[in-house]
Amino acid sequence: MKCAAMQRDPLPVVNVASVPQRSPFRYPGGKTWLVPYVRRWLCRLRPRPAELIEPFAGGAIVGLTVVFEDLVERVVLVEKDEDVAAVWVTMLEPDGARWLVERILAFDPTPDNIHAVLAETATSSLRERAFRTLLRNRVQRGGILAPGAGLLRQGENGRGLASRWYPQTLARRILDIAKRRDRIRFIAGDGIAEMRARADRPGVAFYLDPPYAGAGRRLYRHAELDHRELFTLARRLAGPFLMSYEDAPEIRALAAHHGLEARPVPMRNTHHERKFELLIAREMNWLDADAATARERPRDRV
Repeated sequence: MKCAAMQRDPLPVVNVASVPQRSPFRYPGGKTWLVPYVRRWLCRLRPRPAELIEPFAGGAIVGLTVVFEDLVERVVLVEKDEDVAAVWVTMLEPDGARWLVERILAFDPTPDNIHAVLAETATSSLRERAFRTLLRNRVQRGGILAPGAGLLRQGENGRGLASRWYPQTLARRILDIAKRRDRIRFIAGDGIAEMRARADRPGVAFYLDPPYAGAGRRLYRHAELDHRELFTLARRLAGPFLMSYEDAPEIRALAAHHGLEARPVPMRNTHHERKFELLIAREMNWLDADAATARERPRDRV
């Protein structure tokens, strides 16, 4: 990705189908739509940070994109969910990715086999837990991993449980991530704690995508978060940060209270539905030249 050329391009209403998919996860609330904005943001930072920290990584499409496109030298991904963490740890182990790929390619996704894997207990190995998590992510509705999530019924094109199980695609993405393991550090832990530990480092950037206050409880196992504390901590970070949030009155109020700028930006989801989400930072001048976004909706400063 050439920053000079990219900065001249307008930012359209982003269709997630147009953005390269790097993550093996189907993640509810995924940020594939945000990738063009992250490119613009990082390319206009001076000096350009060498490191990006993603404290609420999940599927980590942002962290993976900036590594794949050489927008930063390295990323630090943090995730609290133990099952999701098992996938990241396995993918980044020296021989873990190859083991996971072989397990995926050898698996026959019949209903009986799927149910047998999902019924396994948490006492299985970390690698088996990683495989089970990826399988659950592919056979549960919307990719939701929270407790109580239901399985697909009809599935994609009526093909049932296995309709979103794409072994070759999963294998390719996992191996591509493994090739860049020396530039990716994963921490299984609390994102807020890791932010505090790095708050005084001016040479790193932060991308913050916390569980949303509204839908988070339905979508994620660890959805409880003190949003006011997060805003307070973000305001104290020595380095630049970009936050993405649901466009809700309470979030706008928090941004205003902490002296931050919030902009609604348009996107289209996989169902081609047009919607807006908020981007929040100390300042959003890097977005000012984007006439396309300004035409979609007047700029909000809160």
